[in-house]
This record gives sequence, C-alpha cells and structure tokens, in this order.
Amino acid sequence: MNTPSNMLALGTKAPFFELPNPSKTNELQSLEELKGEKGTLVIFMCNHCPFVLHAIDKINELYEDYNEKGIEFIAINANNVEKYPDDSPEKMIEFQIERNFDFPYLFDESQTIARAYDAACTPDFYFFDDKLDLVYRGQMDDSRPGNNKDITGEDLIIAFENLLAGEAQEEIQRPSMGCNIKWK
Repeated sequence: MNTPSNMLALGTKAPFFELPNPSKTNELQSLEELKGEKGTLVIFMCNHCPFVLHAIDKINELYEDYNEKGIEFIAINANNVEKYPDDSPEKMIEFQIERNFDFPYLFDESQTIARAYDAACTPDFYFFDDKLDLVYRGQMDDSRPGNNKDITGEDLIIAFENLLAGEAQEEIQRPSMGCNIKWK
C-alpha cells in the first residue's frame, strides 16, 4: 500500500528522543547528542520495505556527501517487529552491515517517537536546521520502485544546499511515499 507523508508543519521543533541503537549493543542515543552542527535529517525507515531498499544506497551516498558539511542523518525503525520480524533489531544490525551505512539506526519499539513526528511511511524524511526547527519534509526525489525515474536525491539535495547557503527552502515540498509504518 502506498502511503504518503503526513507533512508535519514547517517550523515544528524536532521532538526529543533517546532510543537504543542495536548496532551499538542497544546504547541509548539521543537527538541532542547525535544532531548535526548545521542540520539533521531524521529518516523513518525499516529493513524490508521495497521503497527503503530502492532508496537506501542513495541515502547513504547523500550522507557521505553532506555529513562532512555538518549535516547528520539519524534513521529510526518504528515497525511492529512482532508482526514483521524482518524489521527486528537483530535484522537492523544485519541490514546496516549489508548496506554499509554509518549513520545511526535506532529502534523505536514503543512507536512513541514515530507518533511524535507524525510519521506515516517508510521512508519518511524530516530535515531540521541547527536550531532543530523543521525546514523540509517530504520525498527524497520522484523515483519510486517501478516508475523508472532516476534516483537522484534531488529534493533532499536542494533542501541541504539551501540550508548550507542560508537560502529559503522551496515552498512546494512533495510528500514522501512508501509502505505504511506497521503500527501495533
């Protein structure tokens, strides 16, 4: 089922979180300690969703391009792992190794954080500035599994570049699309 983003209001303060990171023996990591110097991209995602699998290599490439410029990525998996064991914390570790990404991938077992962000789909992207105010939310680009559009990361790149240049963000921001978050 194709579920679009709910599009949280721009200017919203990033809801605080402290969640376990399965790849770091479930060490609790908070938004405050992980946030980027200039910006922070929070991504709700999971291991098995075809939309995430379609985008993950580009997400990783963007991370490699922008992390050194002061933008941090934080991924969060909030899926119900009892019903979707492919999204379990053990599988999160495997997925991170297999897809070779270095940004933190946290587990929101209670789904409280996903609800605080009004997250709807995987992947769902939220980009905050240095004050943790929401400046962009929506799609990474127009590409979806099966639509034959190139994966460019264009919408996120524009948001990152605007932030780094101190420019206003695009007024039209298109929702991300993906599998619905698997609520309990």
